[in-house]
Amino acid sequence: MKKTVLFGALTIAGLAAGAAAAGTLDDVKARGKLNCGVTTGLVGFAAPDANGEWHGFDVAVCRAVAAAVLGDQNAIEFVPTTGKTRFTALASGEVDMLARNTTWTFSRDVDLKFEFVGVNYYDGQGFMVPKSLGVSSAKELDGATVCIQTGTTTELNLADFFRSNNISYEPVPIETNAEAQQQYLAGACDVYTTDASGLAATRATFENPGDHVILPEIISKEPLGPLVRHGDPEWGDLVRWTLNALISAEELGITSANIDELKKGTNNPEINRILGTEGKLGEMLGLDADWAYRAIKANGNYGEIFAKNIGENTPVGLARGLNAQWKEGGLLYSPPFR
Repeated sequence: MKKTVLFGALTIAGLAAGAAAAGTLDDVKARGKLNCGVTTGLVGFAAPDANGEWHGFDVAVCRAVAAAVLGDQNAIEFVPTTGKTRFTALASGEVDMLARNTTWTFSRDVDLKFEFVGVNYYDGQGFMVPKSLGVSSAKELDGATVCIQTGTTTELNLADFFRSNNISYEPVPIETNAEAQQQYLAGACDVYTTDASGLAATRATFENPGDHVILPEIISKEPLGPLVRHGDPEWGDLVRWTLNALISAEELGITSANIDELKKGTNNPEINRILGTEGKLGEMLGLDADWAYRAIKANGNYGEIFAKNIGENTPVGLARGLNAQWKEGGLLYSPPFR
């Protein structure tokens, strides 16, 4: 759902270098739409509804970028990608950015020639089991069959965890979250492992979510965030500061309800700079003064997007936790707009 092994790294790096040279911002403007790579379907994060319209926490990042660049949050082609196909899609130029449960790692940043523009969800790998299994800890899973997505660092984390605890497992390889869900519910595996947020999103779709338990162990750090190709720093800046605008908007109290009033001018210079009534931040990005105003207005600030799609009052039911604002004890933090 998120990560990759490094087969074909040199090929991907070469594709990325070639695709970035063209200037992504100019391409997107000329095309009139943003091509955004998303997951193949994870409720709360990125999934199409019955009408084929995409919704979710990661989808909102794509929509914010489209609103900032093109003035229309719906000027997007959503491209579903798996753990195996996502990086080739980005490197080849098939998509302009990825926003799909992808973990920021050294090798992806450096060897695969991608650029992570920030973190929109701090996560960690966990385990889900049927309550009927009677297991309360991942350390009790000796000999279990484990559904695991191929092409992900989840595989490496899993092997490390079982080895360090001197227990064994049998992997059941799958490629998409939908396949994992089907196999797990059919009893083809005792355990499903992926990011804890992905487990919560998957469990929320079950007919009887209460029959399944997410075990307490979190065995890795999984900082998830949007990424773009190396070699196009202007586009990287634009996507990075669009995400930062959503984060800063929550910290500064800019919401979808009050943004039009605040746009008239405030006593807070940073709010004014973000909303384009002071300074020339938009010009620095190659955009107009209202870029961040449009990005925030599209679906609200970071907190609004979180609450609507994956928060405690949704079926996914995630608490803010590490993803709370820094003032509230979380890790969420944007550099200043100045």
